[in-house]
Amino acid sequence: MLLGVTSRPLRHISIVVALLAVGAVGCADAIDSAKSGAKTALRQRSVFSLDTGDCYNPNREATASEEFGVEIVPCEEPHKGQVVGEFSIDGKSEYPGDTGATKIAEKRCPIESQKFVSDPWAVPDGVGLFYYYPTSRSWATGDREVSCTYARDMGTFDGSLKDDTLNEDQVSYLKGANAVYDALWANQPEADQIEDDLAGYKKQAEAVASALDAHLKTLKGIQKPQTVKLRARLQETAGAWKDAAAAGDMDAFYIAYDLAFTGIDPNRTVAARKELKLATTVPADDAETWAG
Repeated sequence: MLLGVTSRPLRHISIVVALLAVGAVGCADAIDSAKSGAKTALRQRSVFSLDTGDCYNPNREATASEEFGVEIVPCEEPHKGQVVGEFSIDGKSEYPGDTGATKIAEKRCPIESQKFVSDPWAVPDGVGLFYYYPTSRSWATGDREVSCTYARDMGTFDGSLKDDTLNEDQVSYLKGANAVYDALWANQPEADQIEDDLAGYKKQAEAVASALDAHLKTLKGIQKPQTVKLRARLQETAGAWKDAAAAGDMDAFYIAYDLAFTGIDPNRTVAARKELKLATTVPADDAETWAG
């Protein structure tokens, strides 16, 4: 993960100086190198100036602890990352610390990113969600912004992650499906054990049940065989989430939650996704979660 950003003036290499130096050498390789260096210098931007949609190359490793500036590149060129969402840390008078800022970013970035990336399953293999957030020093200067990015630690990828070619059925399905998993993870209690926060887990179940109800209404308008079958299964799953939310004791919650969580296993949506001509490879993190 990208652990912070700090404001620092960027040094831009003068094209004139670079080309004059090359002229003295008179070497074709040196000319090409100078042109490449000048091009890179002109593309340098402060991390603070990143906007949603920008494709970029970090000046250091993609997972460096702090980044001061990046090279903005056209998305059709090979690049290591793309900004897919932004938000401001509000309601905090004091710096929340690295741990606090990380928790905020980890909770918000998956949600913000889906406003840009319609289908997380379509993200290239090896590209993961990272984020830039304020350091204590930049916070003191008024920095509150978090930039959510998809980046590749090793190698590069081509093209923008934003897909404007999706049809109505695809958009409807993805909007509902994404909302279900957003509700699950955005409402995940901090307690690892249900016994330590039953009320929190029941609140999570209520949020997922509500998101599933909305998803089911959307799926009703997609009359394709596999999607119809998925809707029938999710109808039962929604009932299990409602039972978990209304559970009167721990045993009742466990019974309902087991059925509910299994019911939203992403592997069970592959047939419908294939029918809708969407990506069908379950993301590694999700596959691991439901495998265990």
